[in-house]
Amino acid sequence: MSEPWTDEKDRPLDLSRNPARNPARDPSLDPSAESGMDLTELEAADESNLATYACTADRSERLDRFLAAQWPNLSRSRFQKLIEAGQVQVNDAPCTNKHGEVKSGDRIVVTIPPDRPLSLEPQAIPLDILYEDSQVIVINKPAGMVVHPAPGHPDGTMVNALLAHCKTLPGMEMPSINGVQRPGVVHRLDRDTTGAIMFAKTDLANQHLQAQLRYKVAQRTYLGIVYGAPRDDRGVVDLPIGRHPVDRKKQAIVPVEKGGRKAITHWFIEERLGNYTLIRFELQTGRTHQIRVHSAELGHPIVGDPVYGSGRSIGVNLPGQALHAWKLRFQHPLNYEWIDTEAPLPEHFQTLLEVLRRRSGPVF
Repeated sequence: MSEPWTDEKDRPLDLSRNPARNPARDPSLDPSAESGMDLTELEAADESNLATYACTADRSERLDRFLAAQWPNLSRSRFQKLIEAGQVQVNDAPCTNKHGEVKSGDRIVVTIPPDRPLSLEPQAIPLDILYEDSQVIVINKPAGMVVHPAPGHPDGTMVNALLAHCKTLPGMEMPSINGVQRPGVVHRLDRDTTGAIMFAKTDLANQHLQAQLRYKVAQRTYLGIVYGAPRDDRGVVDLPIGRHPVDRKKQAIVPVEKGGRKAITHWFIEERLGNYTLIRFELQTGRTHQIRVHSAELGHPIVGDPVYGSGRSIGVNLPGQALHAWKLRFQHPLNYEWIDTEAPLPEHFQTLLEVLRRRSGPVF
């Protein structure tokens, strides 16, 4: 964009009013963000002041594509609906043609109507608790369980289960953002990724833990089994990730200038298993599907990944990708003591390891 976002009266947005820009209070809904602001963050920060957004286009492009490129957290179909509803203006005139084009220098104003809060129902779903006190709870998430309610997954989520366990979670009073409500959620795991995930039980913990992720204090370590045998024993993938330009349900390697966001994954070989490899991943950032996208880009996709994998059958019944959030380390939000949690490998992961070890034979 060629100029900072402004409000509906052409005044620069006052970032000092956005607590997500204050290191002392950092309740950003996307703790992995490196810099800048996205629409989701602005809406959550100050709904009364930041419901309308304006910018000047810096290139000629179809309107819906231009908007989706600015905010990869919102889909192009979401912007198309806003356009059709008359919520987008180009040069002070409503534009209801989703196929319309904007030219360099055009002024664009987007208004996001407030969402109604979702009805969050407590559900007595068993939880495998790795750590819990008055401020935070760490759960060993099973495969197939969604973290928070969203369109297509209105219940049966970890948040529903936590409400039955904790009765209340911070952020329950906030409106949903694009049909999503995430009380207590500090970070997320994909539906079929297993392992350690932490939730805040108080507002203070929510702000503190999200800040730890943003400023690289908290540490997340994963184990994954990939196809193939990397030549090196360790490495770093530093490639930006954004929404796939064609399949909007996927992520892809996208240049920063086209909407990608900085993403860094450190990897270390734990065990070579013939034509498969057990790898330890350490996240420096936390983009959606980051490990899965980076592994595929290396030519070694995660075994069992239905989206980024090779589709080859391995002869073991897996619920999804063989990726496990193994260790989670963070500072306690009250006394700053280090908390170390470790999630044991799920049964299907252990079975896969045993099968691959037998196939690869003894090592001499």
